[in-house]
Amino acid sequence: MAVDEKETSLEQEEAIEVEEKEEEANKSFKDLGICEQLLEACDNLGWKAPTKIQVEAIPHAVEGKDLIGLAQTGSGKTGAFALPILQALLESSQKSVQAFFACVLSPTRELAIQIAEQFEALGSGIGVRCAVLVGGVDMVQQAINLGKRPHIIVGTPGRLVDHLSNTKGFSLRLLKYLVLDEADRLLNEDFEKSLDDILKVIPRDRKTYLFSATMTKKVKKLQRACLKNPVKIEAASKYSTVDTLKQQYRFLPAKYKDCYLVYILTEMSGSTSMVFTRTCDATTFLALALRNLGLRSIPINGHMTQSKRLGALNKFKAGECNVLICTDVASRGLDIPSVDMVINYDIPTNSKDYIHRVGRTARAGRSGIAISLVNQYELEWYLQIEKLIGKKLPEYPAQEEEVLLLQDRVSEAKRIAAMKIKETGGRKRKGGGGDVEEDVEKYLGIKDKKSKKFRKR
Repeated sequence: MAVDEKETSLEQEEAIEVEEKEEEANKSFKDLGICEQLLEACDNLGWKAPTKIQVEAIPHAVEGKDLIGLAQTGSGKTGAFALPILQALLESSQKSVQAFFACVLSPTRELAIQIAEQFEALGSGIGVRCAVLVGGVDMVQQAINLGKRPHIIVGTPGRLVDHLSNTKGFSLRLLKYLVLDEADRLLNEDFEKSLDDILKVIPRDRKTYLFSATMTKKVKKLQRACLKNPVKIEAASKYSTVDTLKQQYRFLPAKYKDCYLVYILTEMSGSTSMVFTRTCDATTFLALALRNLGLRSIPINGHMTQSKRLGALNKFKAGECNVLICTDVASRGLDIPSVDMVINYDIPTNSKDYIHRVGRTARAGRSGIAISLVNQYELEWYLQIEKLIGKKLPEYPAQEEEVLLLQDRVSEAKRIAAMKIKETGGRKRKGGGGDVEEDVEKYLGIKDKKSKKFRKR
């Protein structure tokens, strides 16, 4: 009898769980408490239904609670904090226009620009003004933008501190909302001091949202330091990837890695792909080599100026190039809907970076593929990734004999790429050729372009 009762109880629990999931799937932005003006903005952006993190986070945020949001990358975290902030701004602006209402901190320049674009897109109907404060861009122009008293500040910690210290008339003493996006990355040693400086000069009486794809000890420490009785939203398991992502690996000798890369890109020639490398130099070299093989590749790395990084991203988003060779500067937050495939050319030494890299595809319910090329020196790092995500991945199917048919062509393409880099370097040493990076970027067709708007949830 006890066994029967236990089975019945389990069945009831399962039924309740299924009912809750169905109820969640049927919810609309209106059900979450979003006002009519923002509902119209969501509709204009093509947001038909809220994602899981939005369903769970927005009602608490609208009620005025602090949040810790843990969700898979690509799950709609930006919308989960942008909508409640804009709604609060709308309600407060009925009384008085509030400048410097919210501040969003991001670990990368590209992500900061993207978040600001999202705020502007959602707030276009209510006249929201944003300012982006990132490095690599003229501070004077940024100071002029701050003089226009924007509602939302989005920036990287270091540049925000620069303006707080040096830009006359700018302070965050009246700040109402602070958002830490990709919080695990914001808490590394590169940003820790800047973040401490910011927390010292902003009001204690504020709302704070902390969002991250991964939960670390440092994130827990920050949670205790700057959030008041936060609601924790965990829309995914601790370290996980979305179900629509197909993940594979290929174990191979280091000397054949380039052949496998070209083979996979050729087999998936109609796809839009991101290829992750460990170093900035590797992005440039691989982009040149792949160009020599007729593949439309373009690099992006931290050595490039901000305008050139945006120029490369715009070419990739516009489809002029369908292979983006990048370092981990591109692994956080970037939402480019057309990305079908992520290739880990170099296995990340920090296994959590794998989660962020592969999150560039299979976003917001779409499907995608991630392939990791593992050589004999990277096996230990790869095994740490499998341990982290809690699953053994299948091997990418390929006949090595077929792959090695490309060896001569790949070797020649690499030789020409090396010669091009050496040639530009030689001109620099003689004083007549300018910067090596600039010469190679010019050859690859990277131009300074204004950022185009693109959508992110």
